[in-house]
Amino acid sequence: MKLSGNKILITGGATGIGLGMAERFAHEGNRLILCGRREAVLREAAGRISGAEYYPCDLTRVEERKKLRDWVGKNHPDLTVLVNNAGIQQWMGITDNDFYVRAKEEIAINIEAPVHLCHLFAGMPSLRTVINVTSGLSFVPLTKVPVYSASKAFFHSFTISLRAQLKERNIEVIEVIPPALNTDLGGKGLHDSFPPVDDFVQSMFKQLAEGSTEITFGFSQVMIQAGPDELKKAFERMNG
Repeated sequence: MKLSGNKILITGGATGIGLGMAERFAHEGNRLILCGRREAVLREAAGRISGAEYYPCDLTRVEERKKLRDWVGKNHPDLTVLVNNAGIQQWMGITDNDFYVRAKEEIAINIEAPVHLCHLFAGMPSLRTVINVTSGLSFVPLTKVPVYSASKAFFHSFTISLRAQLKERNIEVIEVIPPALNTDLGGKGLHDSFPPVDDFVQSMFKQLAEGSTEITFGFSQVMIQAGPDELKKAFERMNG
């Protein structure tokens, strides 16, 4: 991936990993468009990045995703990079009264939205790179977040197929596979003891500069290389 001179759309770009990537991409000489559900948060994040624009969008809704694609096509026909980063993590049990409602929301944001956006944007003549953010939990699930873990396993598999399909169109597909990081994913305070986003982003850009299409860090680096026995042991450690 060319690390400068791009125009980049990042979903979930106002907080967490998305914001960390946006700030670093801007530092490398790229133009940013941040997309998310909360306009006030988007506005604040865009204000921290010189020249950044933002577009409020509820990615759970099909029509909102289509409107995003139309807006980008009209206002930014030179878009070169799509980053599918938006996601939610629900800590829940199968017998919870609201389990299915929350599961549907998670599936809509973590699976339906990025799959649809890949379809909508793949036909843009200017597009050169798709970056899909999955998770170390793609390889071994944390049972306290059952739908999140499964959604990331789906997205990991989808990304492998997408890479093969878009190769003939000369669109590079990169999978970013973060471990747990110090963000508010899943709720405030749940991940305070994990590595900072900045450390992950620094490693990510080093790997991008080296031409890697699978970006790993810490736990996810171990998991992507693990065999069946190692994955089983990791599952037992994580889930007691």
